[in-house]
Amino acid sequence: MFFVGNCFDRQIRLRVSTLHPKPTSIRMKMINVLAMLCLVLGLIPAAQAQTTTDELVKEWERARAYTKEYLDTMPESGYSLKPTPDMRSFADQMLHLTDGDYGMGAAATGAQSPYGMGELEKSTTDKSKANVTKVVLAGYDFVIDGIRKMTPAQLAEPIKLFGRFDMTRGMALAKVFEHQTHHRGQTTVYLRLAGVKPPQEKLF
Repeated sequence: MFFVGNCFDRQIRLRVSTLHPKPTSIRMKMINVLAMLCLVLGLIPAAQAQTTTDELVKEWERARAYTKEYLDTMPESGYSLKPTPDMRSFADQMLHLTDGDYGMGAAATGAQSPYGMGELEKSTTDKSKANVTKVVLAGYDFVIDGIRKMTPAQLAEPIKLFGRFDMTRGMALAKVFEHQTHHRGQTTVYLRLAGVKPPQEKLF
């Protein structure tokens, strides 16, 4: 009877151990690999977010250089050129572009703009090539410096642009980038009317 009971007990323990095997070295290695994989996958979004502000800075530096080519290409006499009487002059187009950089750029980055909304186009009296170029490039520098001071997490922060439109800071930066692209593009016709060839496209 003791022999039968002992065998029965050993069979029970064998079945239990089969159903719930003890961790082996192979299983431990698999667990370690899975844990490492989870860690790496968790770090990838953070790494991508970390490079986002750097990429934005590079894009704005490219846009600055491209706009400078437009400013340099237009002769001094062309800064007052208007395709039609009711349109902005070349200088005013560039100053309006810069008003957007300061106004929307300040809202997006949280930096304090030194100008009121639309102030540059309305109040700038010196619309010479040298002064307009200086003012416009300073506007780009304002946005670029603001982005450099931002953390990746701030790009996802919600704001209300112009007190009306709900969006993230990152989206607001996309809007102001679109604005400067639009108005620089409009001045391509101005350059043609002034008798000069516009700069080559600068995508990269």
